[in-house]
Amino acid sequence: MKKRRTTGAEREDRILTHRINKLPLINVLSLTLGSVLYAAAIALFLDPNQLAPGGVSGTAIIINYLTDLPTGMVVLCINIPLMLLGLWKLGVRVMLSTVFCTVLSSFAIDVIARWGALTTDPLLAAIAGGALLALGMGLVFRAGGTTGGSDIIVRLIKLRYPYVKTGKLFLLTDSVIVAASGFIFLNIDRALYATIAMVVFTYVLDTVLYGADGAKLLYIITEADQPIAARLLELDVGVTYLKGIGGYTQHPKKVILCAMHKQIFPKAREIVRQEDPNAFMIVTSATEIFGEGFKDHHHQQL
Repeated sequence: MKKRRTTGAEREDRILTHRINKLPLINVLSLTLGSVLYAAAIALFLDPNQLAPGGVSGTAIIINYLTDLPTGMVVLCINIPLMLLGLWKLGVRVMLSTVFCTVLSSFAIDVIARWGALTTDPLLAAIAGGALLALGMGLVFRAGGTTGGSDIIVRLIKLRYPYVKTGKLFLLTDSVIVAASGFIFLNIDRALYATIAMVVFTYVLDTVLYGADGAKLLYIITEADQPIAARLLELDVGVTYLKGIGGYTQHPKKVILCAMHKQIFPKAREIVRQEDPNAFMIVTSATEIFGEGFKDHHHQQL
């Protein structure tokens, strides 16, 4: 009897089920806790003080001000078409944790909002809200997820225009929303406080979770070089093979060399851990990298 050939969709489902079963409990807890902290930052500090620091959450805060609709519900409604588009363009495996975090954080925003604002001082709200937002986002990132919104939009734009730098896309979308909040709230001070929240968010996320370095440079020596390289490429990270020879065995080896923005490093480290727990990986800090995806060769030093 001829054996039926497994389809691509069936193989994808098997891989997805296998990875879900392997998902450590700590990752699920990190996704959950990070989503709740993300929601708390919006519900207890930013939304009550009309601070819209960019992204879908900032858009939802503005819509809440204009219509009095619950902010969490607005976040979810905005994210639903984005998640459907992401599932279509990026696939189920990439979007699974994003759907979980987006739905959980959206409902948590409206539940936590019943407690009321913890402070009515806009400066304190900007600092505390930005820091808590970064902590929640960092836990989600470490577990390999995102909170949807701008992350999905940027990834989809990158599919169409891969040469546009990710950081510029985030800065553009967030700046437009912050500027719009100043006009809609008829209060330029609110927009300036929202800018402070953005700066605090960026600083805390970079310093506490990823360090102060500009980028990470990885050397990976492993027997699983092909699956690791394939999954790193899915992160939009360039991969280069170097030829190596074991000093003791004299056997030829492939060494994976890749440079990445520090925000991506936790995901890359998890990929190496999953594919080859015995891999030898050297991680160094790169203060400057020139080339595609990083600084232009004509970049001027300030």
